Amino acid sequence: MHTTMPLSAAALHTLPEAVQRPRYDRASHAPGVVHLGLGAFHRAHQALVFDHLLAGGDTRWGILGVGMTRPDLVAQLRAQDGLYAVRVADGQGVRWQVPGALWRTHVATTEREAVLQAIAAPTTRWVTLTVTEKGYTAALGQLLLDGLRLRHRNGLPGLTVASCDNLQGNGQKLKAWVQAAATAGDTELLRWLDTHCAFPCSMVDRIVPAATPEVMAAAQEALGVQDQCALSTEGFWEWVIEDRFADPSDAALLKSAGVRVTDDVHSYEEAKLRMLNGSHTAMALMGAITGRPYIASCIGVAHIRTFVHQLMSREVSPHLSRTDWASYRDALIARFGNPYLKHSVHQIATDSSQKIPQRWPPSVLGQMAHGASFERHALAAALFVRYTLGEDEQGQAYALNDPQAELLKALGAAQRSEPEACVRALLAREDLWGKSLPGHAAWIARVTHWHQQVLHLGADAAIQQLLAQDA
Repeated sequence: MHTTMPLSAAALHTLPEAVQRPRYDRASHAPGVVHLGLGAFHRAHQALVFDHLLAGGDTRWGILGVGMTRPDLVAQLRAQDGLYAVRVADGQGVRWQVPGALWRTHVATTEREAVLQAIAAPTTRWVTLTVTEKGYTAALGQLLLDGLRLRHRNGLPGLTVASCDNLQGNGQKLKAWVQAAATAGDTELLRWLDTHCAFPCSMVDRIVPAATPEVMAAAQEALGVQDQCALSTEGFWEWVIEDRFADPSDAALLKSAGVRVTDDVHSYEEAKLRMLNGSHTAMALMGAITGRPYIASCIGVAHIRTFVHQLMSREVSPHLSRTDWASYRDALIARFGNPYLKHSVHQIATDSSQKIPQRWPPSVLGQMAHGASFERHALAAALFVRYTLGEDEQGQAYALNDPQAELLKALGAAQRSEPEACVRALLAREDLWGKSLPGHAAWIARVTHWHQQVLHLGADAAIQQLLAQDA
């Protein structure tokens, strides 16, 4: 029986000519980048930027990728020589590429010493991170500090340490995390870190769904090889990074690869968090409740599309400093509808308790300060309360994948018998809503109102009711 060979360095020459692949030497040089968080996003975003620089002949951008919690993924990537296929699909069509920037891999939990040695390696110039918001733990700060301590002890130059996670001021937060891990004896190390290392803030944007069997099957058909790590993404990508580097010449190099280097990351960061991520969370909760599996199946419904358009236009944009927000909004709605991006609503709804605080409250408070409507955010918050029931409107159960899952489930269970008490309990949480919203009577009243409509009429009818009253 014929078996398809797995993707590997030896199989590259067998790929169809149309498939972009690495034609540079991947074996003779040591990596220059240590990346923490070897998930789908990094491999379909940042790794492609470094692949572009490597293809241009700059050998300093090979990646040593560190899986923080996924030894299975690291094993699969090792078996494929760090290679994987990426399907890039949008209105212009579909193309496949195999980036070659991932040269080596480690697992943080079982190969910690090797990760420290990599951070301290003479060839390492950058450390980058995509570990998700909940990944910023004391252990992460300690890992970075221990690697930098080893580097400092060896008399090596400082590094650019770039967070690419959805945290406002992520570079400053990461630096503070590392400093918090220091002890009384680290005075010299902290001085070196301040003087020689750079922690730029950055904003990254590309929709990259989790890997699926469908994408693996499509990769096998398009490439003629088996790929356990294949990914699908959109044509659009954006990386905005602060002009703050250990080696200032990196700015021009990154610009040449399409990265936006600026002193104003904040305006892009807040627009992405509140427009893309804020809308994503609202749609994910809608989809989970109504039984729609993907973001594309939500935005494809006229009333949901109108709701999302109004959410961004009327309640988010007035409080943004990004001047091209209208074209960004229109591009987002087109991107959400990409049929190739089977972006699971349950994947996006994961860790909602960690995501909502940055995505919704700033817009709500902005609207309140201007005496303007916050109805759409109130409805979104009501959907979050309804989501904690753990079953959709057809009675199908779903898991709450959240660090606070047990608490959310306990609250959710109360909403059938005591819906108003459930809303009040969830809205009282300062860790979710900040200090101002939990005691705000109008906010509580409107979320309570929309929660009742969602429970009694269903999510779709509640959205349509809001649109009708606001027409």
